[in-house]
Amino acid sequence: MNTNEARCDVIVVGAGISGLVAAWHLQQAGLSVQVIESAARAGGVIGTQRREGCLYELGPNSALETSPAIGELVDALGLRSELRYAPASAARRYVVKRGELVALPGSPAAFIGTPLFSWRAKLALLREPFVKPAPPQAEESIAAFVRRRLGREFLDLAIDPFVAGIYAGDPEAISVRAAFPRLHALEQRWGSLLRGQFLGARERRRLNQPAKNLARSFSFSGGMQALTDRLAQRIEQLALQTRALAIQPEALGFTLQAEQGGQALSWRSRALLLALPADGAAALLRPHAADAAAALDDIAYAPVATVATAYTEAQVAQPLDGFGCLVPRREGRQLLGVLFSSTLYEGRAPAGSALLTAFIGGQRQPELAARPEAAIAELALAEQAALLGARGAPLMQAVTRWPRAIPQYNLGHLARVQRAEAASRSWPGLFFCANCRGGVSVGDRIEQGRDEAAALLAHLRGRPVIRARQAA
Repeated sequence: MNTNEARCDVIVVGAGISGLVAAWHLQQAGLSVQVIESAARAGGVIGTQRREGCLYELGPNSALETSPAIGELVDALGLRSELRYAPASAARRYVVKRGELVALPGSPAAFIGTPLFSWRAKLALLREPFVKPAPPQAEESIAAFVRRRLGREFLDLAIDPFVAGIYAGDPEAISVRAAFPRLHALEQRWGSLLRGQFLGARERRRLNQPAKNLARSFSFSGGMQALTDRLAQRIEQLALQTRALAIQPEALGFTLQAEQGGQALSWRSRALLLALPADGAAALLRPHAADAAAALDDIAYAPVATVATAYTEAQVAQPLDGFGCLVPRREGRQLLGVLFSSTLYEGRAPAGSALLTAFIGGQRQPELAARPEAAIAELALAEQAALLGARGAPLMQAVTRWPRAIPQYNLGHLARVQRAEAASRSWPGLFFCANCRGGVSVGDRIEQGRDEAAALLAHLRGRPVIRARQAA
């Protein structure tokens, strides 16, 4: 094979949302940036498809506008005219209780009247401000945290389905400090979640950081892929179908060996940003930093299958008047939840029809996501019939399987991240930017991509590296 070698300021390995955002910011700062991606297109798990008049997502269906960085990026990329916000009705979210959809309360008055929680559970909230905080460095699961502060019923009916909706994870295993740092911070700073929610609102307004429960849900007229496509178009040096084979630290930077269509390629750079899933980063680090690679290999991923199904509106008995429904574990059902996709944004399904997106598998039932596509499709039809009254043959159905969909911020995650980042301290100029640290949402990825770009730029300019966000 012939070897071609090129030089640049920064190599970014991985063209998911994290790598694309970081590369774009570095390029805007005047650096020469080479992005390489093993897949045939950029975007990672973000992908949008059109089929039989429907527009459906392969991965994230929307994002929350939780940071000014999101709007700034949208404007800089010229996407403001394509931005679409979910209607006010999307604030209505359902939880399944005894086979029926019950709306989550959206106000104190609604909480008092909701049939979702018993009066015993509601009255138990009065004790929450008096519950002693855990020690600051205590390692606690989100399940243990909620049981201690709010009680078992809130865990089963609110937090368990919420964790399944974000991480497809197990609340008994997910670390509250790693996965929900704001909850941990509320308890540590204010001594109470309720007190912190009210007193912290003023501070969030000052920092222009809306609470996630109040942030608007958004997508684009052409789906979420519009964002990653526009970023990819703006990256001057992007090599697709290019597989990173090895990295070699050198005195003044790094060499990366890669392969594209049988041809060996090589780049030299002053800095290297790994924007890869944990196992991909581990494979490149293993020859040089065995413990960092082992720590990354220890990060579990939840498998998830998504099923987009279109019906005529007359086929679905349940009013699709909200964001969707989440399913608690104790319901014993075979799906994590269903989004009412055509309710969220216009143009997702033809007039007179409805598009649903079901999520199956996760850490709750990982074996379901590994079934053949036809079996997963039938499972989605059966569950939607039971919960939503969806009857008859669908107009369209598409299954997407992600064997390693979402990293799990399980107990010990922060220590694993610290071990992995020890490689950065050993190799100045090595940076990480992927959803195995810093949060899994699209908004988290946009913020961390910006922050890692700023940190990398500071390193190249000989300034102290200071990150605006914590490691996880």
